[in-house]
Amino acid sequence: MFTSVLPKPSSPNTPLDLFAAINELKRELNAVILAHYYQEPDIQDVADYIGDSLGLSRQAASTNAEVIVFAGVHFMAETAKILNPDKLVLLPDLNAGCSLADTCPPAQFAAFKAQHPDHIVVSYINCSAEIKAMSDIICTSSNAVKLIEQIPQDQPIIFAPDKNLGRYVMQQTGRDLVLWQGSCMVHETFSEKKLVQLKMAHPGADIIAHPECEEPVLHHANFIGSTTALLSYVKDSDLTQFIVVTEPGIIHQMEKQVPGKAFIPAPSTGNCACNECPHMRLNTLEKLYWAMQTRQPEITMPEEIRVAALKPIEAMLLMSA
Repeated sequence: MFTSVLPKPSSPNTPLDLFAAINELKRELNAVILAHYYQEPDIQDVADYIGDSLGLSRQAASTNAEVIVFAGVHFMAETAKILNPDKLVLLPDLNAGCSLADTCPPAQFAAFKAQHPDHIVVSYINCSAEIKAMSDIICTSSNAVKLIEQIPQDQPIIFAPDKNLGRYVMQQTGRDLVLWQGSCMVHETFSEKKLVQLKMAHPGADIIAHPECEEPVLHHANFIGSTTALLSYVKDSDLTQFIVVTEPGIIHQMEKQVPGKAFIPAPSTGNCACNECPHMRLNTLEKLYWAMQTRQPEITMPEEIRVAALKPIEAMLLMSA
């Protein structure tokens, strides 16, 4: 549940130097800015920590800041609030949702879960607080394989909500998972045909892909991993060209951390920037400033949901240690 009173970012009172104004507000509020790799470059450059969902969860769990400004999407800010009930958690734009989370409505998932009473639920962190509250363990793309491998072989498992990540985990672990049929609109837009054509044009490039992509696309990947794993791969590789099959926001960090190498965003099926997450891109530097200036929009949720959702997140952090 969310509450918001947010001034228009186009207000004439918006400072000319937003970077300086945001840094000053960080000091005044004792705030920390957490940003996902898929955020626009300006937000990444002003953030205190940039990472994937696992890294961001760890930062949210350990921060001493009084205010957490989460430059990401709903489920990420919710996770920070679940871990920090007494802190003010801000999200620059409340419309920054998640297409994957939206594919798993709580009422429908509750009925699905009831059909498998002997199964435990492992949910990808890209889900709502209500789905987390119905789960036994939360995972990320960084640790999903590791966590599934720690569950006894005779324990049946529901994996939600991403069918593509679930299928990848099944292939890596040999486990038979019951998959909820959700997916990410961004990672499903990549065109296998255009990817092959791009590889032909750049035969010396490695294809690196996120496991949320569909199976035909992953078949062509030289490396599959989370955003953090993809970043580590290009840093360690001797190659100088990479075709990046995930949201292209990660390329900003790749170019900063590995200058001199070329990163080519993989094409989508249409003639559009469909490989850019429309939800992630709703956050802007102006909205981030106004969220800090007004202490809104604030993330809130019923305490019973927060407490129930905390348990599987804590299980993830313990099993990922």
